[in-house]
Amino acid sequence: MSGDRIGSRALRAAALGLGLWATTGIAAAHATTACPGNPNALGTSRTLVVDPTEHPRIGTMQYRETLPLKDHEVVLTFDDGPLPPHSNQVLQILASECVKATFFIIGRMAHQFPEGVRRVRAGGHTIGTHSEDHPLHFNKMSPERIRQQIDDGIKHTAEALGDPSAVAPFFRVPGLRRGEVMEDYLVSKGIQHWSADFPADDWLHISSDQVYSRAISRIEAKGRGILLLHDIQARTVAALPRILQTLKARGYRIVHVVPATPDRPKTPTEPREWYLHPPAASVAMAHWPRVPQFLFVSTGTLPGPALSDSDLHGGKLPAPDRSRTTSEPLQTATPFHAALNADNNQLALPVPAENIFARPEKSAALSYGVSPVVMPVSQRPAASRLRDPHGGVRAENGPRLIPGSQPIAQPNLLAPSTVIQR
Repeated sequence: MSGDRIGSRALRAAALGLGLWATTGIAAAHATTACPGNPNALGTSRTLVVDPTEHPRIGTMQYRETLPLKDHEVVLTFDDGPLPPHSNQVLQILASECVKATFFIIGRMAHQFPEGVRRVRAGGHTIGTHSEDHPLHFNKMSPERIRQQIDDGIKHTAEALGDPSAVAPFFRVPGLRRGEVMEDYLVSKGIQHWSADFPADDWLHISSDQVYSRAISRIEAKGRGILLLHDIQARTVAALPRILQTLKARGYRIVHVVPATPDRPKTPTEPREWYLHPPAASVAMAHWPRVPQFLFVSTGTLPGPALSDSDLHGGKLPAPDRSRTTSEPLQTATPFHAALNADNNQLALPVPAENIFARPEKSAALSYGVSPVVMPVSQRPAASRLRDPHGGVRAENGPRLIPGSQPIAQPNLLAPSTVIQR
């Protein structure tokens, strides 16, 4: 066996071992300095292990939370594959830079090109799913259809790999057409829904230079996050090497994301790390805290003041001159005098009579807007009898009725009263 063939096999074995090493998260930081054939490769700086059930929705394009990345850390994701030859070219570019990414596979494509899915696994990348047929009206489909699209996509991807455990519980909805039914179903199955933090717009009819510039400018604007790409586009294949080289030159690092398993515990994180721009503790709140709703189990009453607490003794007030010992009776009028009960030293106030709060205008207001009472025509000035400015129909000596209004007839309502004479 020739030395060149032995060296080639050794390189392939080293590359495969490196991929498995990064996938398990052991010493992933060494990937940058151990890329075969490319000492200046971007590499994969570390592996992030996440629990999909703890943070079921990520990506600031649609959600509040995103992956707990540090400054200048980027996660690469690719949608819609596999589709030869473009998907294979993307895998070759990533391998040349020793970069690990997450691929969201379409079930129909996995069924048609199973070898392409196995290539993704052989490269040490994470495999998520992207529905069965990539419908762009996901948020308008029936719940049954949504569940079928998700389940069939997972099924055909697992069949292509021959191992259901090789499919990560990661899902991205086509066109980012999220919906509550879909999100609830993913949570029930323990699947994490991935949006993104910035796209490169490589699904549009733009040049590879535009794909490159949009990807880099948006990464620079946020400083870290999830980049959304498509491995089925020729423009993406052309732009990807420049994207990786620029990220390397500007000090960015690639993070590989894998799901937690019983043998692979999650990476410890703090809750605030899952926000792209978490508020500082010293920053004032933008809104007042929400007032809690209290539930009162009982409504007790407070006691009124006792007579002994005042200067009133036996219904009498002491004279203004404190030196005098005599007292003058308290001059009160009914009903207040009847409320004083000095025998039991308790104060009981009477219920006020209803006529105290009576308003003379109340009875006249009942008919407002229905059948207003007006002054007879004979008593009005001559100018007001010529024409009604509101267009109302008026009898000679009767009230004016507003067009379209009729008196409301309901039981227990007071009849409209006459005009109050003042």
